[in-house]
Amino acid sequence: MTSHRGQVVGYVRVSAADQNEARQLEALGEVDRLFSEKVSGKNTSDREQLKEMMAYVREGDTVRVKSPDRLARSTTDLLSLVEQLRSKRVAVEFVDNPALNTDTPQGEFMLTILAAVAQLERATIRERQAEGIAIAKRNGVYDRAPKLTPEQIAEARQRADSGVPKARVARDLGVSRQTLYAALSGTGKYAELAGASS
Repeated sequence: MTSHRGQVVGYVRVSAADQNEARQLEALGEVDRLFSEKVSGKNTSDREQLKEMMAYVREGDTVRVKSPDRLARSTTDLLSLVEQLRSKRVAVEFVDNPALNTDTPQGEFMLTILAAVAQLERATIRERQAEGIAIAKRNGVYDRAPKLTPEQIAEARQRADSGVPKARVARDLGVSRQTLYAALSGTGKYAELAGASS
């Protein structure tokens, strides 16, 4: 046996709702090194063990996980992790979903499909947001008229110049501080007003 034999590195994650890691451990079988996490895992950044495992694995190793949802919480997250591992020449093995194992042609194919799906998902979300904004603008919701009249702005400027805190001026006028600053500096929606009133 050569010393270059890669290690099998197990990763287990149990959520707060399911504290029982025995099933996952049983599924993984024997591993050289185990990383075990008890977090809901919504954010990859909260998962210390995952970070440690990513730093630990070396070329030739195999990361073994019971199922993709133990490793990642979204398709995008999964692809990003798999990509990072592949760039280190580390294989990923899913006990419950062997079709996704990265060291098989089927796995490569499935991951390519998943990447396309994730990309489509992101594009669709962006398109929906853009459509939503366009509809809102058409309905006059998004591009509301400036909240402050030229008279109010003049009064606000006077009060601010006389030392009244801008936060208080904004509160009295019922607008956010950003709105007040924009009005006083003649930027954003207030640029046209500034041009019109001068």
